[in-house]
Formats: sequence, C-alpha cells, structure tokens
Amino acid sequence: MCCASCAMSPLLLLLLLLLLPRASSLPLPLPLVLNTWPWPNATLNAFQVLLLSKGDVVPDASQAVHLDAVLAGTATCERMQCDGSVGFGGSPDENGETTLDAMIMDGNTMDVGAVGNLRFIKDAAQTARFVLEHTSHTLLAGNQATQFAVDMGLATTDLTTAQSEEIYQSWRNSNCQPNYRENVTPNAKTSCGPYKPNANIRENIQKQGSSRHNHDTIAMVAIDAKGNVAAGTSTNGASHKVPGRIGDAPIAGAGAYADSEVGGCGATGDGDQMMRLLPCFYAVELMRQGASPKQAAEAAVDRIAKYYPSFWGGIVVVNVAGEHAGAANVGTPFSYTVVSDATGGQPQIVTVTSHRSKLLSSWKDDA
Repeated sequence: MCCASCAMSPLLLLLLLLLLPRASSLPLPLPLVLNTWPWPNATLNAFQVLLLSKGDVVPDASQAVHLDAVLAGTATCERMQCDGSVGFGGSPDENGETTLDAMIMDGNTMDVGAVGNLRFIKDAAQTARFVLEHTSHTLLAGNQATQFAVDMGLATTDLTTAQSEEIYQSWRNSNCQPNYRENVTPNAKTSCGPYKPNANIRENIQKQGSSRHNHDTIAMVAIDAKGNVAAGTSTNGASHKVPGRIGDAPIAGAGAYADSEVGGCGATGDGDQMMRLLPCFYAVELMRQGASPKQAAEAAVDRIAKYYPSFWGGIVVVNVAGEHAGAANVGTPFSYTVVSDATGGQPQIVTVTSHRSKLLSSWKDDA
C-alpha cells in the first residue's frame, strides 16, 4: 500500500519526462489524443492538428492548437455520422427531428462553449467553439442557438435523412417504444402520445436507461506537446427522446472535462443518469488528489452505480503525463481510441473490461 501524499503528481512526472535525457527511439507521451469508442479517423485527424505543437516551431499560444485538435476530431465524427449517433441524420426525437448537443472546454482557462438541442445546424462542435470564443456565456440552446450559429456564418439545413425517417416511422409503428415518458396518460409503455400528466401519486420508478444502439457520444481529450489540455463532445443524443431534451454531452464535468494542471476525461452512456453525478469532474479531481487514471475512472463509475446500479456507460481518463485508462459499468461493452508518439502516431483501440462496482469503496483502498 502506498501513501497518496507520497505519489508523484502527473504534472511533475510530465516535467521530469520532458527534462530527463532520453534515447531518440523512446517516444514522449505527448502530444496525445483519445476519445470514446473505436472511431480512429476522428482521433487521427485531431492528432494531426496537435503535431503543430511539437518540435522546434511551436505556434503562438493564441492559436490554441489543443482546442483546434478537439474541434477537428469531433467535427470529423459529425461529418462521418459516427455510428449514427453523432451528427445529422440520427437519433430522431418523438417528433422525428434530429437535434445536436456539443461542447468544447479549454483546460488552461476553464472556459466552456456548448450548445444543446441545436436545430438545423450540422456543425454543432463549431457552434460550441463560437460560443466559447465569441460570447461570455457557456451554453446556448434550441432555436436561439440556431440563430446564433447563423449569425456566426453557418448555414441551416434539414438534419433529417431517409435513415432517420425510417427509424422514426419504425418507432411509431412499435407503439412508440422505447419511451422516456413517466406517470402520464395514456400509458407510455404501451401507447404513443399526446400525453397528459397522470393524476395518481407518482410511483417510485427506476429511470429508464439506454443502450449502445440507442445513442453514443464522441467525447475527446487532446493534450498538446506543452501540456495544454482541451476536451470536447458531440452527439445527436438519445433516440426517441422527449423533444427539447439536452443530455450530458454539453455539460462541463459530465460529458467531458479538462484541466491543464491535471488532465482530462470523456464520458458516454446514459446521459440523464450520468450527468447527475458529474463523472468527469469527479475523476479529474480524484487525479488531483493523487489517484491514477484507472483508479479515478473506476471510482467515477462506482459513484454513478451507487445510485443507478444498471446504468449503461463508460468513461476514459488521462493525466498530463499521458497515462490513460477507461472504466465501464457491468454490461457496457466499451472501448476507446488513443494516438500519440507512444502508439507510433497510429490510432490504438483499447478495450475496457466492464467494471463491477464496489459501490462505497474509495480509490484510496487500492492505493
């Protein structure tokens, strides 16, 4: 058992790695990009941007290469419609409309730009970057977020595709199942709406979770060669969600989090459940206290499972020394993609073994 107070901080470890003499064949851990799910095109595109921060010629800090990398990676998934759960043409809501959530966070300043329930705009990640750089706000939503994107020069377009329309019609033909409504009339478990509040006393209902076939999120962390950390997300949310719903992706500390003194985190899964426990904020703060990325990731998953034992989800965590790990609740097949010099500049997919929650245990129990 080791003492947490005796553990070397990730920032100090990175400085030592940078200062110590090393063989030319030994790669430094930074720059580094990782993201949820096996989406290597997004990872690699982000890493190519990060390479600008490496070597003798380093761009001016105002160029924010770490933020550029996250935007490049998440925007790649938006264009490619990764798994149908990122970008246009996926996860239609109860009305058959696709809406988008996205966020970007600067770990140097702790500033955040985010959009939720964004309508008729394909470039959700870019809109979030506009919120970060051209307002003093954190989150814009709905029609007003759309108007903001138009003001910033983005074009409107219908996010519905033939595929998303087919998904919507199939859902309608299946009596609108699965369904996120509760305590309504008619019974949302057997019927489509419109719905009215049920006058009966509210039952103690376990909140419905999702599955990977319901929705995913790309959550990405980028650390440049100088240790600047950024994080971001993009998703089209939960399929068949109640119109207006905003998930965890645009919430700092829930969908992703970045702190250049410590590291970063990205999450995916049951957003409505996970966002209540802010797993990424929690994981990063545990690392600040001395936890390893693996210990922090597992403790964050445990914390959610304490209240929602069957939740579906996983997180990936990295410190500023380039050490990374993931954790997922039991029943969640989860993997993430990482690229750095240590991977030869090529994306590497890491499979995460489902973590059986210890519930009330502490990461310090394993220290």
